[in-house]
Amino acid sequence: MEEAELVANRSWLRALLRDHPDWPNHEYAAQIGRSVGWVKKWKKRLLEAAPTDEAVLWSQSRARKHPPPSTHPAAVERILDIRDHPPENLHRTPGPRAILYYLHRASDLHAQGIPLPRSTRTIWCILTQHDRILHAAPRERVPMERPDPLLFWQLDFKDVSTVPPDPDGKQQHVVEVLNTVDVGTSILLNAQVGEDFTAETVLPAVVETLRQNGRPQLVGFDRDPRFVGGMAGRDFPTPFVRFWHCLGVQVYICPPHRPDRNAFVERYHRSYDSECLKVHRPSETSQVKEVTEAYHLHYNTERPNQAITCGNRPPRMAFPTLPTLPALPAQVDPDSWLLAVHGRHYARKVKREGSVDLDGKRYYIKTALAGQHVSLEVDAATCELVVWHQQQVIKRLRIKGLINQPLAFEDFLAQLCREARTDWQRYCRLQRRRHQAGA
Repeated sequence: MEEAELVANRSWLRALLRDHPDWPNHEYAAQIGRSVGWVKKWKKRLLEAAPTDEAVLWSQSRARKHPPPSTHPAAVERILDIRDHPPENLHRTPGPRAILYYLHRASDLHAQGIPLPRSTRTIWCILTQHDRILHAAPRERVPMERPDPLLFWQLDFKDVSTVPPDPDGKQQHVVEVLNTVDVGTSILLNAQVGEDFTAETVLPAVVETLRQNGRPQLVGFDRDPRFVGGMAGRDFPTPFVRFWHCLGVQVYICPPHRPDRNAFVERYHRSYDSECLKVHRPSETSQVKEVTEAYHLHYNTERPNQAITCGNRPPRMAFPTLPTLPALPAQVDPDSWLLAVHGRHYARKVKREGSVDLDGKRYYIKTALAGQHVSLEVDAATCELVVWHQQQVIKRLRIKGLINQPLAFEDFLAQLCREARTDWQRYCRLQRRRHQAGA
């Protein structure tokens, strides 16, 4: 992997450590796409360094100059013998530390000049290789601690597969429902039926939910292209993600292949599918809207919910009174999303003409760096991209597409819809090319 990509991953980890310091290591690993061991190593380094230290993001070679010496067979045999037959009336199975103690008292091995392990880790590895250490049983699952009511929402699309494809139009996902579920109460906040959900049309849909319920503190969703963009743009905030950041709402994007991280809306989909769609089997949009509205009311006010917070009661009976959330602002700073990615690095490969693409915009770097990777660091204070190459800053570029002034909310929404439309058209063109190439 190129150094620029590694720097981008470490920068991402530092941002996650700053924004979510209470996450376990496996959560960071799933979000970034790296191993837990990698997270442990770099978490320690990043926490020991200053928050603004850029040098800590770059790799330092720790490769061995010589291969490690292997353990002598006689020493391995003695280690296993001590494990199987505890010496000196030791009435327990010795662990690596006890084995190390007895091993170094073996005068015959010392007399033969056989080098002995000095690390308990070496002893542990030998015992593991020879099936002398049993693996611990899987940990029991601990229920997730629920947030306060209406503070954390989860969003997702549900395909209504009972609607047949249109012979002259869409063949898949003809009708979909955008569902919004509150994690703290399991209340279904909104269920919006549509035939044309795109990166553009999903924005007015979530605005409708916000007008009805107010703004939460955190919103979570999966990696649907309408939320996070196409494959090439998933590392940089899309208009949908920037929308939430500009409203002061934190964003949680589920790791790949982890629907359990969007568990509450996914669990609602299971009930909605088995208790509504497969029962009524709607075949057109009007029927989907009718049965969905009825199930929405039934789910919130009549159907007993086995969630811990509901206690086998309908969600609205378990939570008859709800807090009032902040309303949508009259004006929005359309560039405030930069604060959420301040300090983040984005790895890009310089094209033949010396430029790179970021968020659909082209930035000229240097023709001499064609074919090489650079790292683009976001500096929110100056609204610039700091270009790094081989641990050196080679350029600072003004971030393109910024508005530089507050906008009325409706103008802000219209601006993001235009950007989302462009992104979605780009994504659809890319998908068509891939389909044609595969055909």
